[in-house]
Amino acid sequence: MNQPPSSSSRLWTMNFIFLTLCNLCVYLNLQMITPSLPAHVSSTFGSSGTMISFVISLFAVSAIATRLFAAKLFELLGERRLMFIGLIIFAVSTAGYAFMHFLGSLLVLRIVYGIGFAIAGTAFGTLASEIIPKNRMGEGMGYFGLSTSLSMSIAPVIGLWLLNAYGFNTLIGVTSVLAVVVFPLAAFIRFPAKAPAVTNPSSAGKGKSGIWEKGAVFPCGLNLLLSVTYGGLITFIALFGKEVSLGNVGWFFLFNAMMVLIIRPFSGKLFDRKGHAAVLPPGALFTALGLILLSYASNMTLLVISALCYGIGYGMLQPSLQAWTIQRSAPERRAVATGMFYNSIDLGIAIGSVCLGFVATGTGYAGMYRVSAVSMLLFLILYALHVLGAKRRQPVSKA
Repeated sequence: MNQPPSSSSRLWTMNFIFLTLCNLCVYLNLQMITPSLPAHVSSTFGSSGTMISFVISLFAVSAIATRLFAAKLFELLGERRLMFIGLIIFAVSTAGYAFMHFLGSLLVLRIVYGIGFAIAGTAFGTLASEIIPKNRMGEGMGYFGLSTSLSMSIAPVIGLWLLNAYGFNTLIGVTSVLAVVVFPLAAFIRFPAKAPAVTNPSSAGKGKSGIWEKGAVFPCGLNLLLSVTYGGLITFIALFGKEVSLGNVGWFFLFNAMMVLIIRPFSGKLFDRKGHAAVLPPGALFTALGLILLSYASNMTLLVISALCYGIGYGMLQPSLQAWTIQRSAPERRAVATGMFYNSIDLGIAIGSVCLGFVATGTGYAGMYRVSAVSMLLFLILYALHVLGAKRRQPVSKA
């Protein structure tokens, strides 16, 4: 095994540990609130399904718009300062949920909450791409991404339990504590110097503060297709459980999390050694299989099997796509590429929650999950076309 003594190849630095913990707390906050909010909005304001989808999607629109300008803001204010600005907005808006007694004020709060989350999340993701050793990017993003995937898997269970057992204000109290805990953790993070990127002459023609990174487009597009399926899960799985008379479908997220925890470190190392071709096709197949099995789940056993399959696929795909996004982007453009990657998640979830909601109206929620699996078929087709096209253009180079 090649393990040089140089610190440049160390992954588990204090910087990386504190950064991952910060990301975990922020995403736990988000994923505890998101699946619980539809029930709260419905019971408090008597809103229709369309309005609930709008409330959920407004956050994504706000976060996407903010990330388009995040790189320029980092350039003007500095990454560290802007990170704390984002965290302050995020923490204050989290506490604000407890005081939103009118639907209009809640919609405004969702916009502010999205701005804070987008700024802080982009800062964390960009810093991760800077401190992870280049030869361990897949493995490092796999471990860093565990904080995201773990929260996306277990936080909905915790959030729904708090909502049902103790009420919405208790849920907001717990998530506010998570937002505050980030501050002392973030204070220990040291941002690396940026001098090399500033003096790099090759960046002059690319538009350093632009909102688009060409190399990141394709992996971000694939990640959007993956996120569409997650949007259908997090928005409608509770309603699917009622449709098929399955109690506590939140167990799906728990077993999904367990498999993500197991598979992510291995898939990251496989990505580093063998490349994206060894990870992306099997990941897409497992994701599609999980969705199809879920659509036929009429008992807890099949629900758990579908969760395990989806967890394998999701755990293989998302960190690999994030590492691939970074690899295909110039070092000085990583803030832009990171913003694009996170935008693809939020946009995919928003598309999934809205479009699959319309599908469910005609097919039912079981049929909707079968349609959702088509997203992964499109993923495989586009990936195959990309690889074949790259081989034709550059027979001896990587795709």
